[in-house]
Order: sequence, then structure tokens, then C-alpha cells
Amino acid sequence: MSGLRTALLGVLLVVLAGSGSAAEPSKRSYRIGVLTEAWAANHPTVEGLKAGLFDLGFEEGRDVTFDVRFTQGNTKALPAAADELLKAGVDVIFTCSEAATRVAKSATTTLPIVFTLIADPVASGIVESRARPSGNVTGISNLAVELAAKRLQVLKTLDPTVTRVWFPHASDDPTAAPAIVRMRAAAEKLGLEIVDRSIAGQSEINAMFKDVKRGDALFAPDTDSLDIAAAILDASLASRVPAVFPSSLWVGHGGLISYGPDYHAQGMQAARLVAKILRGSRPQELPVEGAGKIDLVVNLKTATHLGISVPRKVLLRADAMRR
Repeated sequence: MSGLRTALLGVLLVVLAGSGSAAEPSKRSYRIGVLTEAWAANHPTVEGLKAGLFDLGFEEGRDVTFDVRFTQGNTKALPAAADELLKAGVDVIFTCSEAATRVAKSATTTLPIVFTLIADPVASGIVESRARPSGNVTGISNLAVELAAKRLQVLKTLDPTVTRVWFPHASDDPTAAPAIVRMRAAAEKLGLEIVDRSIAGQSEINAMFKDVKRGDALFAPDTDSLDIAAAILDASLASRVPAVFPSSLWVGHGGLISYGPDYHAQGMQAARLVAKILRGSRPQELPVEGAGKIDLVVNLKTATHLGISVPRKVLLRADAMRR
């Protein structure tokens, strides 16, 4: 009898083991497509996305794989890159600019899209509202319009001699107008004159720089169309004119000062939305969030080059300094 009981027990264990494996199917691996105009696959926002997903339990190579398509500043190459992601069968598209998001949105109305680095997704027509995005798109706003006035204040504090600020922006940038309204309101209190310039091509921004004089400063737009921010960086260093930028990325390349969202942190914040979508949520159920980490970064070497003595109050408030 003991031998029979042992045999029956063995059969029972085999049956239970088999039923358990049927009830718990193997965990699925997801494919995340990345669409960006960046110059390399390791853009800080993309690295932030990877780090954020890892913290949430999605290990690269085991739970997720990343298909990164970057166009090295070539906006015209974005549609083909988006088509390649769709053909690759990605589960979510992660975008890092307004242009990339527009292309992704045109390419699919069903595949979830999570965006970053967009100034105002409502004004841009990316979503209907922040609280209820609708459609297949949600993401993180970099709060460019909201932060415009604060950047002016930071610039004036850093260099009190500034009396006029030039704001060149792409002629098709829908966020420029609301940003200018906020800038003018702040400028009146700060004793500044705002000169906005709608730019359609490189020749126009080069012509504008010829009118920039001593006592002037430059205000770089958040939207990096027409390489305006890069042109401002070059002009600032060559003409020794102070300039304020929307991201510390520019300060790392020699820009004087920045006040805006941390790119890496913005990617980590977006990772939470991506994770929720992978776990079953729909984009229209996830409100658009504002960037949560805003940094003030100063380049002390550039300040010396421009002949600016950085005030103690700026040094104390700075989240980071470049030397």
C-alpha cells in the first residue's frame, strides 16, 4: 500500500505542476520604439526613459527592448523612421520633440504615443486638453510657456546691465505667441524691452544678430527648429552677449545659463506613463503631466568670458555649475 500511495502522490504532483504552468503563462517582452531628431541614440531623455523603466521593474533585454531611431537633426527623415518603427511591431512609441510627435501621430491613430520635450501640447494641437488628452497620445510638457517669465528674471538677476532681450523663434512655432505674452508682462516689471523675431530661415537669424548691441541679451526658444538655439550659442560666445537657454544641455556646450526641465528626469517621469500603458492603461486615461524637475544651471567659465560676475544669490540658487 505504501508503494501505491507513493505512486499516486507522484501523479498528483505532476498534475498540479502542469495546471500551475498553464495558469501562469510566460511574461511578455515589450518592444518600445523611440523617435527623435537627436544626434545619437543616447539622448539624455532616452537614457532617462530606460532608467525609469528599470526602476519600475522593466529590465532591458528581459522585459523590454528599445528600437531607437534618431535622425541627427533631419526633420524630413522622421516619417520614414516612424514607418520603420511601425513595421518593426513596437508596442509604444516614445518621442522627444514636437516634430517627432507630430510625425508619430500622423503615422498611427491606434498605437500608444508618449511624448517629451513639447512646450505646450494643447497650443500645438498634439492633445485636446492636458487633463483628457483623447486619442492615442499623452506625455510630459516641458512647461516652456509657463517658465518664460522666470527665465527673464534669472537673466536679469545674473546680469543687471541687460536692458533689451531678443527672442528669435521659428515662424511656425505655435507656443511662441503665448510665451511672448508672459515675457512682456514680466519684462515690464524688470525694466526690459522684448524684441521678438519670427524666423523662417538661417539668413534671417544671421541678419538679426547684426542688430544685437551692448546691453542686449538673447533668449533661446524651447523648440529647436532651424537650429536657432545653436545659432544663439555661437553668437553669444562670439559677440560676448549673455544668453539664457531652456536646458542645461546648452550650458554643457558653453551656454551661459539655463532654467528649465532636466532632460534625463523628464525621460524618467515619462517612463511611468509608458509603464502604465504596458500594464493596460490607455493614453487617453493618462493626463499630460508638467515636467517635475526644473534646474538652474550656470557656466562660470562662460560668465568669466562674458565679463559677468555671477551674483551670490544666483550661486546659492543654482542646482549645478559648470567650470
